Amino acid sequence: MPKIHPTAIVHPDAKIAEGVEIGPFCVVESDVEIGAGTVLSESVVIRKYTTLGKGNVVDANSVLGGLPQDLGFDPDSKTYVKIGDNNVFREGVTISRASGEGESTIVGNDTYWMVSAHAGHNSTIEDGVILANSAAIGGHATVGEKAFISSNTGVHQFCWVGELVMSQGNAGTSCHVPPFTMIARINRLVGLNLVGLKRADYISSEDRRQIKEAFRLTYRSGLTTTKALEQMDACKDWGAAAGRFRDFIRKVLEAEKPFKRPLIPMRETH
Repeated sequence: MPKIHPTAIVHPDAKIAEGVEIGPFCVVESDVEIGAGTVLSESVVIRKYTTLGKGNVVDANSVLGGLPQDLGFDPDSKTYVKIGDNNVFREGVTISRASGEGESTIVGNDTYWMVSAHAGHNSTIEDGVILANSAAIGGHATVGEKAFISSNTGVHQFCWVGELVMSQGNAGTSCHVPPFTMIARINRLVGLNLVGLKRADYISSEDRRQIKEAFRLTYRSGLTTTKALEQMDACKDWGAAAGRFRDFIRKVLEAEKPFKRPLIPMRETH
């Protein structure tokens, strides 16, 4: 049986699995599903059309599934937030449901959201992402697996941030950020996330060598991005990791509006 505090308000149509704990003053609206072992601490609000998987922890004053911050949103449309398993949402986290009939905001598994982190409508937050305090992800943006978005970093709407990217605190991007890189300040790529690559147990030393070559071709060779991609395509022996870097560059080049945005530029630190 779920454990529900007497001061919580849970809609009778909400689907609450075994082992769920719902603390004092929480509100769970209709058309909500909460998976086994998930814990809502206190004063948590789960809006309608939100699904939470198993083993999630949601701390005080978080609001999951709130209306999208989109002036064109039709409040009569049925849109969703779909959250996976084993995520941690600390105090004051907000995630907006999608805009556009039948669309979803997506959160994967094993993510960690620090105080006041936010994800906008139609965004996708992939497995293992960490969002530090007050990180803000714009609508329709994607943050790739195991990225670390530091405090007060903003990701503009319709931007893609690749796998294992790390941002400096107070950074921001209105460009696409390729996998395995680091960003600082505003629209400033400063190099590869070398520490993150070494710590990632699924990235081999040969993967790192290939990623460095892909990065060199893209940012240090003097080639246009299109020519750099041609050179990368000629590297038939590359493994999956460098292949994901190459595929990201291709996706950026082939993107159409509103995702037609530049690749973040390289700016050396001094």
